[in-house]
Amino acid sequence: MINKYIDNSVSILQWFVFLLANALALPIIIGGIFQLSPAEISALMQRTFLVVGVSSCLQAWLGHRYPIADGPAGSWVSIFVILGQVGMHQGQRAADVLQILEGGLLVAGLLLFFLGVTGLVHRILRIFTPLVTGTFLLILALQLSGVFLKGMMGLQGAVSRPNYITATIAFFVFAMITVLSIKGKGWVKSYAVLLGILCGWILYAVFGDLSHRSSSTSLVQLPELFAWGTPKFDLGMTLTAILFTFLLVANTISAISAVQQVAPLSQESEKKVLTRSIWIGGISHMISSIFSTIGVVPLPASAGFIRLTGQKKVKSFLIAGLILAGISLIPSIVNFISLIPGPIANAALLAAFVQMIGISFQTLLRESLDQRRLTILGIGLLLGIGIMFLPEIAFNGIPASLQYVLSNGLLVGTLIVIMLEQLWKE
Repeated sequence: MINKYIDNSVSILQWFVFLLANALALPIIIGGIFQLSPAEISALMQRTFLVVGVSSCLQAWLGHRYPIADGPAGSWVSIFVILGQVGMHQGQRAADVLQILEGGLLVAGLLLFFLGVTGLVHRILRIFTPLVTGTFLLILALQLSGVFLKGMMGLQGAVSRPNYITATIAFFVFAMITVLSIKGKGWVKSYAVLLGILCGWILYAVFGDLSHRSSSTSLVQLPELFAWGTPKFDLGMTLTAILFTFLLVANTISAISAVQQVAPLSQESEKKVLTRSIWIGGISHMISSIFSTIGVVPLPASAGFIRLTGQKKVKSFLIAGLILAGISLIPSIVNFISLIPGPIANAALLAAFVQMIGISFQTLLRESLDQRRLTILGIGLLLGIGIMFLPEIAFNGIPASLQYVLSNGLLVGTLIVIMLEQLWKE
Protein backbone atom coordinates (compact mmCIF):
# COMPACT_ATOMS: atom_id res chain seq x y z
CA MET A 1 0.00 0.00 0.00
CA ILE A 2 2.81 2.39 0.95
CA ASN A 3 4.75 1.47 -2.21
CA LYS A 4 1.66 2.18 -4.34
CA TYR A 5 1.21 5.57 -2.64
CA ILE A 6 4.87 6.43 -3.20
CA ASP A 7 4.68 5.29 -6.83
CA ASN A 8 1.56 7.42 -7.47
CA SER A 9 3.13 10.44 -5.76
CA VAL A 10 6.33 10.22 -7.79
CA SER A 11 4.29 9.67 -10.97
CA ILE A 12 2.39 12.91 -10.25
CA LEU A 13 5.66 14.68 -9.47
CA GLN A 14 7.27 13.55 -12.72
CA TRP A 15 4.30 14.71 -14.80
CA PHE A 16 4.31 17.99 -12.88
CA VAL A 17 8.01 18.50 -13.61
CA PHE A 18 7.47 17.69 -17.30
CA LEU A 19 4.55 20.12 -17.58
CA LEU A 20 6.62 22.69 -15.72
CA ALA A 21 9.72 22.21 -17.88
CA ASN A 22 7.68 22.75 -21.04
CA ALA A 23 5.94 25.82 -19.58
CA LEU A 24 9.12 27.32 -18.14
CA ALA A 25 11.61 27.67 -20.98
CA LEU A 26 9.65 29.25 -23.84
CA PRO A 27 8.23 32.28 -21.93
CA ILE A 28 11.81 33.22 -21.06
CA ILE A 29 12.76 33.01 -24.75
CA ILE A 30 9.75 35.09 -25.85
CA GLY A 31 10.45 37.61 -23.07
CA GLY A 32 13.96 38.07 -24.41
CA ILE A 33 12.79 38.54 -28.01
CA PHE A 34 10.22 41.20 -27.08
CA GLN A 35 12.49 42.79 -24.45
CA LEU A 36 10.04 42.25 -21.59
CA SER A 37 11.10 43.26 -18.08
CA PRO A 38 11.81 40.56 -15.42
CA ALA A 39 8.43 41.36 -13.80
CA GLU A 40 6.64 40.96 -17.17
CA ILE A 41 8.43 37.65 -17.83
CA SER A 42 7.41 36.38 -14.37
CA ALA A 43 3.78 37.41 -15.05
CA LEU A 44 3.91 35.68 -18.45
CA MET A 45 5.23 32.57 -16.72
CA GLN A 46 2.37 32.69 -14.20
CA ARG A 47 -0.23 32.96 -16.97
CA THR A 48 1.49 30.19 -18.93
CA PHE A 49 1.38 27.84 -15.91
CA LEU A 50 -2.37 28.48 -15.58
CA VAL A 51 -3.16 27.98 -19.28
CA VAL A 52 -0.96 24.86 -19.56
CA GLY A 53 -2.53 23.29 -16.45
CA VAL A 54 -6.13 24.07 -17.48
CA SER A 55 -5.65 23.06 -21.13
CA SER A 56 -3.90 19.79 -20.25
CA CYS A 57 -6.72 18.85 -17.88
CA LEU A 58 -9.41 19.76 -20.44
CA GLN A 59 -7.78 17.55 -23.07
CA ALA A 60 -7.23 14.59 -20.71
CA TRP A 61 -10.80 14.91 -19.34
CA LEU A 62 -12.94 15.96 -22.33
CA GLY A 63 -10.59 15.90 -25.33
CA HIS A 64 -8.35 13.06 -26.49
CA ARG A 65 -8.33 11.56 -22.92
CA TYR A 66 -4.68 10.54 -23.09
CA PRO A 67 -1.82 11.68 -20.81
CA ILE A 68 -0.53 14.18 -23.36
CA ALA A 69 0.93 17.37 -21.94
CA ASP A 70 -0.26 20.62 -23.45
CA GLY A 71 2.40 23.27 -23.65
CA PRO A 72 3.53 26.38 -25.53
CA ALA A 73 3.69 25.23 -29.15
CA GLY A 74 7.11 25.22 -30.73
CA SER A 75 5.34 25.97 -34.00
CA TRP A 76 3.70 29.08 -32.43
CA VAL A 77 7.06 30.11 -30.95
CA SER A 78 8.43 30.26 -34.50
CA ILE A 79 5.56 32.62 -35.44
CA PHE A 80 6.26 34.79 -32.36
CA VAL A 81 9.97 34.91 -33.19
CA ILE A 82 9.43 35.71 -36.88
CA LEU A 83 6.73 38.32 -36.23
CA GLY A 84 8.81 39.87 -33.46
CA GLN A 85 11.82 40.19 -35.77
CA VAL A 86 9.75 41.52 -38.69
CA GLY A 87 7.96 44.00 -36.41
CA MET A 88 11.19 45.28 -34.90
CA HIS A 89 12.74 45.77 -38.37
CA GLN A 90 9.66 47.75 -39.41
CA GLY A 91 9.83 49.93 -36.31
CA GLN A 92 6.68 48.57 -34.63
CA ARG A 93 6.34 48.65 -30.85
CA ALA A 94 6.58 45.27 -29.09
CA ALA A 95 3.12 45.87 -27.56
CA ASP A 96 1.54 46.31 -31.02
CA VAL A 97 3.12 43.10 -32.32
CA LEU A 98 1.97 41.13 -29.26
CA GLN A 99 -1.61 42.43 -29.72
CA ILE A 100 -1.54 41.24 -33.36
CA LEU A 101 -0.40 37.82 -32.10
CA GLU A 102 -3.33 37.77 -29.63
CA GLY A 103 -5.64 38.36 -32.60
CA GLY A 104 -3.98 35.52 -34.52
CA LEU A 105 -4.49 33.14 -31.59
CA LEU A 106 -8.19 34.04 -31.47
CA VAL A 107 -8.61 33.42 -35.21
CA ALA A 108 -6.87 30.04 -35.00
CA GLY A 109 -8.89 29.12 -31.88
CA LEU A 110 -12.23 29.95 -33.48
CA LEU A 111 -11.33 28.02 -36.65
CA LEU A 112 -10.17 24.95 -34.69
CA PHE A 113 -13.35 25.01 -32.59
CA PHE A 114 -15.49 25.24 -35.75
CA LEU A 115 -13.63 22.36 -37.46
CA GLY A 116 -13.99 20.17 -34.38
CA VAL A 117 -17.62 20.90 -33.49
CA THR A 118 -18.89 20.55 -37.06
CA GLY A 119 -16.78 17.47 -37.78
CA LEU A 120 -15.33 19.15 -40.88
CA VAL A 121 -11.86 18.24 -39.63
CA HIS A 122 -12.50 14.74 -41.01
CA ARG A 123 -12.87 16.20 -44.50
CA ILE A 124 -9.22 17.27 -44.35
CA LEU A 125 -8.05 14.25 -42.38
CA ARG A 126 -7.02 12.32 -45.49
CA ILE A 127 -4.27 14.83 -46.26
CA PHE A 128 -2.46 14.02 -43.00
CA THR A 129 -0.79 10.82 -44.15
CA PRO A 130 2.06 9.14 -42.23
CA LEU A 131 4.44 10.96 -44.59
CA VAL A 132 2.96 14.35 -43.61
CA THR A 133 2.82 13.71 -39.84
CA GLY A 134 6.26 12.08 -39.82
CA THR A 135 7.77 15.04 -41.70
CA PHE A 136 6.06 17.48 -39.33
CA LEU A 137 7.46 15.66 -36.27
CA LEU A 138 10.96 15.51 -37.74
CA ILE A 139 11.14 19.19 -38.78
CA LEU A 140 9.60 20.28 -35.45
CA ALA A 141 12.23 18.30 -33.50
CA LEU A 142 15.07 19.70 -35.60
CA GLN A 143 13.73 23.27 -35.39
CA LEU A 144 13.32 23.18 -31.61
CA SER A 145 16.71 21.51 -31.13
CA GLY A 146 18.26 24.88 -32.01
CA VAL A 147 16.04 26.67 -29.48
CA PHE A 148 16.88 24.16 -26.75
CA LEU A 149 20.62 24.19 -27.51
CA LYS A 150 20.70 27.99 -27.27
CA GLY A 151 18.87 27.75 -23.95
CA MET A 152 21.33 25.12 -22.68
CA MET A 153 24.24 27.40 -23.51
CA GLY A 154 22.66 30.44 -21.86
CA LEU A 155 22.13 32.25 -25.19
CA GLN A 156 18.78 33.86 -24.32
CA GLY A 157 17.52 37.40 -24.74
CA ALA A 158 20.33 39.87 -25.37
CA VAL A 159 23.05 37.37 -24.35
CA SER A 160 25.31 36.65 -27.35
CA ARG A 161 28.19 34.79 -25.66
CA PRO A 162 27.72 31.27 -24.26
CA ASN A 163 28.09 30.61 -20.55
CA TYR A 164 30.42 27.61 -20.59
CA ILE A 165 29.79 26.61 -16.97
CA THR A 166 26.03 26.65 -17.58
CA ALA A 167 26.47 24.76 -20.87
CA THR A 168 28.61 22.07 -19.21
CA ILE A 169 26.00 21.47 -16.51
CA ALA A 170 23.19 21.40 -19.08
CA PHE A 171 24.96 18.91 -21.33
CA PHE A 172 25.75 16.75 -18.30
CA VAL A 173 22.02 16.71 -17.44
CA PHE A 174 21.13 15.85 -21.05
CA ALA A 175 23.64 12.98 -21.06
CA MET A 176 22.52 11.78 -17.61
CA ILE A 177 18.83 11.62 -18.58
CA THR A 178 19.62 9.89 -21.88
CA VAL A 179 21.91 7.27 -20.29
CA LEU A 180 19.58 6.57 -17.35
CA SER A 181 16.59 6.17 -19.69
CA ILE A 182 18.51 3.54 -21.70
CA LYS A 183 20.74 1.80 -19.15
CA GLY A 184 18.85 2.47 -15.90
CA LYS A 185 17.01 -0.31 -14.08
CA GLY A 186 13.67 -0.19 -12.26
CA TRP A 187 12.78 3.13 -10.63
CA VAL A 188 16.02 4.77 -11.82
CA LYS A 189 14.92 4.35 -15.47
CA SER A 190 11.36 5.48 -14.67
CA TYR A 191 12.49 8.66 -12.89
CA ALA A 192 15.40 9.57 -15.19
CA VAL A 193 13.97 13.00 -16.06
CA LEU A 194 13.28 13.91 -12.44
CA LEU A 195 16.71 12.72 -11.28
CA GLY A 196 18.41 14.66 -14.08
CA ILE A 197 16.62 17.92 -13.28
CA LEU A 198 17.25 17.62 -9.53
CA CYS A 199 20.93 16.84 -10.09
CA GLY A 200 21.27 19.74 -12.54
CA TRP A 201 19.51 22.12 -10.14
CA ILE A 202 21.94 21.20 -7.36
CA LEU A 203 24.96 21.68 -9.63
CA TYR A 204 23.55 24.98 -10.86
CA ALA A 205 23.09 26.11 -7.24
CA VAL A 206 26.76 25.43 -6.59
CA PHE A 207 28.29 26.80 -9.78
CA GLY A 208 25.57 28.99 -11.34
CA ASP A 209 23.34 31.91 -10.44
CA LEU A 210 19.98 31.20 -8.78
CA SER A 211 18.93 34.77 -8.08
CA HIS A 212 15.19 35.46 -8.18
CA ARG A 213 13.81 36.84 -11.43
CA SER A 214 11.14 38.81 -9.59
CA SER A 215 9.43 39.07 -6.22
CA SER A 216 5.88 39.51 -4.98
CA THR A 217 4.35 40.10 -1.58
CA SER A 218 0.83 38.98 -2.59
CA LEU A 219 -0.41 35.70 -1.13
CA VAL A 220 -2.80 35.04 -4.03
CA GLN A 221 -2.76 36.90 -7.34
CA LEU A 222 -5.14 36.33 -10.26
CA PRO A 223 -3.53 36.50 -13.72
CA GLU A 224 -4.29 39.61 -15.76
CA LEU A 225 -6.65 39.30 -18.73
CA PHE A 226 -5.33 40.61 -22.08
CA ALA A 227 -2.08 41.65 -20.38
CA TRP A 228 -0.65 42.71 -23.76
CA GLY A 229 -3.70 44.85 -24.55
CA THR A 230 -6.82 44.39 -26.68
CA PRO A 231 -6.29 41.92 -29.56
CA LYS A 232 -5.66 43.49 -32.97
CA PHE A 233 -6.62 41.83 -36.23
CA ASP A 234 -4.10 42.16 -39.03
CA LEU A 235 -4.75 40.78 -42.54
CA GLY A 236 -1.33 39.16 -42.78
CA MET A 237 -1.64 37.56 -39.35
CA THR A 238 -5.19 36.39 -40.11
CA LEU A 239 -4.06 34.64 -43.31
CA THR A 240 -1.11 33.13 -41.45
CA ALA A 241 -3.41 31.89 -38.65
CA ILE A 242 -5.76 30.25 -41.18
CA LEU A 243 -2.85 28.43 -42.86
CA PHE A 244 -1.36 27.70 -39.48
CA THR A 245 -4.56 25.92 -38.40
CA PHE A 246 -3.66 23.07 -40.79
CA LEU A 247 -0.32 22.83 -39.00
CA LEU A 248 -2.10 22.75 -35.62
CA VAL A 249 -4.31 19.88 -36.85
CA ALA A 250 -1.15 18.06 -38.00
CA ASN A 251 0.39 18.74 -34.57
CA THR A 252 -2.63 17.24 -32.77
CA ILE A 253 -2.72 14.17 -35.03
CA SER A 254 1.03 13.70 -34.56
CA ALA A 255 0.79 13.98 -30.76
CA ILE A 256 -2.12 11.52 -30.47
CA SER A 257 -0.57 9.10 -32.96
CA ALA A 258 2.82 9.21 -31.23
CA VAL A 259 1.34 8.59 -27.76
CA GLN A 260 -0.92 5.79 -29.05
CA GLN A 261 2.25 4.00 -30.17
CA VAL A 262 3.73 3.99 -26.64
CA ALA A 263 0.50 4.00 -24.55
CA PRO A 264 -2.45 2.34 -26.37
CA LEU A 265 -4.99 3.11 -23.64
CA SER A 266 -8.22 3.35 -25.63
CA GLN A 267 -10.09 1.37 -28.29
CA GLU A 268 -12.10 4.42 -29.39
CA SER A 269 -12.14 5.30 -33.07
CA GLU A 270 -9.47 7.78 -34.09
CA LYS A 271 -12.14 10.08 -35.55
CA LYS A 272 -13.94 10.55 -32.21
CA VAL A 273 -10.67 11.15 -30.36
CA LEU A 274 -9.48 13.69 -32.92
CA THR A 275 -12.81 15.56 -33.10
CA ARG A 276 -12.89 16.12 -29.34
CA SER A 277 -9.22 17.10 -29.22
CA ILE A 278 -9.58 19.64 -32.05
CA TRP A 279 -12.51 21.60 -30.55
CA ILE A 280 -10.91 21.52 -27.10
CA GLY A 281 -7.75 22.79 -28.81
CA GLY A 282 -9.80 25.70 -30.16
CA ILE A 283 -10.91 26.56 -26.62
CA SER A 284 -7.29 26.31 -25.43
CA HIS A 285 -6.19 28.78 -28.10
CA MET A 286 -8.91 31.24 -27.11
CA ILE A 287 -7.83 30.90 -23.47
CA SER A 288 -4.22 31.51 -24.58
CA SER A 289 -5.31 34.74 -26.27
CA ILE A 290 -7.37 35.90 -23.29
CA PHE A 291 -4.46 35.32 -20.89
CA SER A 292 -1.84 36.65 -23.35
CA THR A 293 0.38 33.57 -23.64
CA ILE A 294 1.93 31.54 -26.43
CA GLY A 295 -0.65 29.22 -28.03
CA VAL A 296 -0.70 25.82 -26.30
CA VAL A 297 -1.10 22.48 -28.09
CA PRO A 298 -0.80 18.76 -27.26
CA LEU A 299 2.94 18.10 -27.28
CA PRO A 300 4.21 15.19 -29.42
CA ALA A 301 7.23 15.10 -27.06
CA SER A 302 4.87 13.58 -24.45
CA ALA A 303 5.36 10.26 -26.25
CA GLY A 304 9.10 10.54 -25.71
CA PHE A 305 8.54 11.32 -22.04
CA ILE A 306 6.21 8.31 -21.61
CA ARG A 307 8.77 6.07 -23.30
CA LEU A 308 11.51 7.50 -21.07
CA THR A 309 9.60 7.12 -17.80
CA GLY A 310 6.84 4.57 -18.38
CA GLN A 311 4.28 6.98 -16.84
CA LYS A 312 0.93 6.26 -18.53
CA LYS A 313 -1.64 6.98 -15.78
CA VAL A 314 -4.21 9.59 -16.85
CA LYS A 315 -5.25 10.17 -13.21
CA SER A 316 -1.71 11.13 -12.16
CA PHE A 317 -1.49 13.39 -15.19
CA LEU A 318 -4.77 15.15 -14.33
CA ILE A 319 -3.66 15.76 -10.74
CA ALA A 320 -0.33 17.20 -11.95
CA GLY A 321 -2.18 19.56 -14.33
CA LEU A 322 -4.51 20.76 -11.56
CA ILE A 323 -1.54 21.36 -9.25
CA LEU A 324 0.23 23.44 -11.92
CA ALA A 325 -2.94 25.51 -12.51
CA GLY A 326 -3.41 25.96 -8.76
CA ILE A 327 0.11 27.10 -7.93
CA SER A 328 -0.05 29.66 -10.75
CA LEU A 329 -2.29 31.72 -8.46
CA ILE A 330 0.35 31.88 -5.70
CA PRO A 331 3.14 34.31 -6.71
CA SER A 332 5.61 33.13 -4.07
CA ILE A 333 5.50 29.58 -5.45
CA VAL A 334 5.74 30.82 -9.05
CA ASN A 335 8.82 32.86 -8.08
CA PHE A 336 10.40 29.82 -6.43
CA ILE A 337 9.66 27.55 -9.38
CA SER A 338 11.04 30.14 -11.77
CA LEU A 339 14.38 29.43 -10.08
CA ILE A 340 14.56 26.12 -11.96
CA PRO A 341 17.34 27.12 -14.34
CA GLY A 342 16.26 27.56 -17.94
CA PRO A 343 19.32 25.64 -19.24
CA ILE A 344 18.36 22.62 -17.11
CA ALA A 345 14.74 22.70 -18.34
CA ASN A 346 16.01 22.95 -21.93
CA ALA A 347 18.33 19.97 -21.39
CA ALA A 348 15.43 17.83 -20.09
CA LEU A 349 13.26 18.78 -23.06
CA LEU A 350 16.05 18.02 -25.54
CA ALA A 351 16.41 14.54 -23.98
CA ALA A 352 12.70 13.90 -24.58
CA PHE A 353 13.12 15.02 -28.19
CA VAL A 354 15.70 12.27 -28.75
CA GLN A 355 12.79 9.85 -28.44
CA MET A 356 10.63 12.04 -30.69
CA ILE A 357 13.15 11.75 -33.52
CA GLY A 358 12.75 7.97 -33.31
CA ILE A 359 8.95 8.26 -33.26
CA SER A 360 9.04 10.49 -36.37
CA PHE A 361 10.95 7.79 -38.28
CA GLN A 362 8.56 5.10 -37.04
CA THR A 363 5.66 7.22 -38.34
CA LEU A 364 7.35 7.72 -41.73
CA LEU A 365 7.96 3.97 -42.05
CA ARG A 366 4.29 3.05 -41.56
CA GLU A 367 4.14 3.19 -45.35
CA SER A 368 6.88 1.89 -47.60
CA LEU A 369 9.24 4.67 -48.64
CA ASP A 370 9.16 4.17 -52.40
CA GLN A 371 10.81 6.57 -54.85
CA ARG A 372 7.78 8.89 -54.85
CA ARG A 373 7.59 9.22 -51.06
CA LEU A 374 11.37 9.54 -50.68
CA THR A 375 11.40 12.37 -53.24
CA ILE A 376 8.53 14.21 -51.52
CA LEU A 377 10.22 13.74 -48.13
CA GLY A 378 13.54 14.99 -49.47
CA ILE A 379 12.03 18.12 -51.03
CA GLY A 380 10.03 18.94 -47.87
CA LEU A 381 13.01 18.47 -45.55
CA LEU A 382 15.51 20.33 -47.74
CA LEU A 383 13.30 23.39 -48.22
CA GLY A 384 11.77 23.39 -44.72
CA ILE A 385 15.07 22.97 -42.87
CA GLY A 386 16.97 25.14 -45.37
CA ILE A 387 14.73 28.12 -44.57
CA MET A 388 15.85 27.89 -40.93
CA PHE A 389 19.40 28.80 -41.99
CA LEU A 390 18.47 31.87 -44.07
CA PRO A 391 19.36 35.29 -42.60
CA GLU A 392 16.59 37.41 -41.06
CA ILE A 393 16.70 39.89 -43.96
CA ALA A 394 16.07 37.23 -46.66
CA PHE A 395 12.34 38.03 -46.94
CA ASN A 396 12.44 41.75 -46.16
CA GLY A 397 11.32 42.87 -49.62
CA ILE A 398 7.99 41.00 -49.70
CA PRO A 399 4.64 41.78 -47.99
CA ALA A 400 4.50 41.10 -44.26
CA SER A 401 1.74 38.49 -44.68
CA LEU A 402 4.05 36.41 -46.90
CA GLN A 403 7.02 36.99 -44.61
CA TYR A 404 5.19 35.26 -41.74
CA VAL A 405 4.57 32.20 -43.92
CA LEU A 406 7.71 31.89 -46.06
CA SER A 407 10.18 32.45 -43.21
CA ASN A 408 8.65 29.60 -41.16
CA GLY A 409 10.51 26.41 -42.12
CA LEU A 410 8.10 24.14 -40.26
CA LEU A 411 5.05 25.63 -42.01
CA VAL A 412 6.68 25.65 -45.46
CA GLY A 413 8.09 22.12 -45.20
CA THR A 414 4.81 20.60 -44.00
CA LEU A 415 2.70 22.45 -46.60
CA ILE A 416 5.06 21.34 -49.40
CA VAL A 417 4.71 17.69 -48.40
CA ILE A 418 0.89 18.04 -48.17
CA MET A 419 0.67 19.62 -51.65
CA LEU A 420 3.04 17.14 -53.32
CA GLU A 421 1.21 14.19 -51.72
CA GLN A 422 -2.08 15.43 -53.16
CA LEU A 423 -0.81 16.50 -56.60
CA TRP A 424 1.58 13.61 -57.27
CA LYS A 425 -0.62 10.54 -57.14
CA GLU A 426 0.72 7.00 -57.19
